[in-house]
Amino acid sequence: MDDDALLAEQVAYYRAGAAEYDRPYAEREELRELLTVVDELPVRGDVLELACGTGQWTPRLAARARSVTAVDVAGEVLALARARTASHTGASPTVEFVQADLFEWQPPRRYDTVFFAFWLSHVPPRRLPGFWNTVAAALAPGGKAIFIDDGPAVAEEEEVLTGLPAPAALRQLGDGSQYRIVKVFHDARALTDDLAARGWSVRVRRVAGNFVGVAEPPPPDGGAPTAGRGAAPSRRRDPDTSPPA
Repeated sequence: MDDDALLAEQVAYYRAGAAEYDRPYAEREELRELLTVVDELPVRGDVLELACGTGQWTPRLAARARSVTAVDVAGEVLALARARTASHTGASPTVEFVQADLFEWQPPRRYDTVFFAFWLSHVPPRRLPGFWNTVAAALAPGGKAIFIDDGPAVAEEEEVLTGLPAPAALRQLGDGSQYRIVKVFHDARALTDDLAARGWSVRVRRVAGNFVGVAEPPPPDGGAPTAGRGAAPSRRRDPDTSPPA
């Protein structure tokens, strides 16, 4: 099995489980509270949302943005995202949904914000460099990538699998069917160091068992950021946002 096969099984899981996708948000108060973190983040301008799922985050992004382009590979979850977004924002022309494989799709334009929640952990490690390059290419000058995901502590809640081409977990749906998915539990500090080594300016903070990151890519010329883009592209240890020692 290669990671292509594992990713195909991951897509099958989210397609088959679209109707169950929102259950954790209904059952876990901390997830509902995590949704409100969007109001504190530098979401602005034209937003690209990657792996939007059923649109839990999309209306909140739309409330802060000039426009939102929400992308997901599974048509079943996109249908739910469209319905949820319409019920929150009306027939707003500022939200566009795109069905596409994020490992093949290339953004046709640039955005002020690229946002993804609970997606980074589904990217196989060997595909991370290409993924971050895609995010960087999608950002307009001065734009920021914002990401939210599970930390290592959440691994205790998963049935972690070994011996596969990427870190993985076993998920079961209500009908008893089982699927293997990519699941990488990133450590906040290691993720910060990795992005800094790639030239990104990044801050990652822990929120309960999750983390929230805000990052800017290195300038195209490899020099210092332009005025208004903040600090040079290196690791920043702001006391209120960086992971503790």
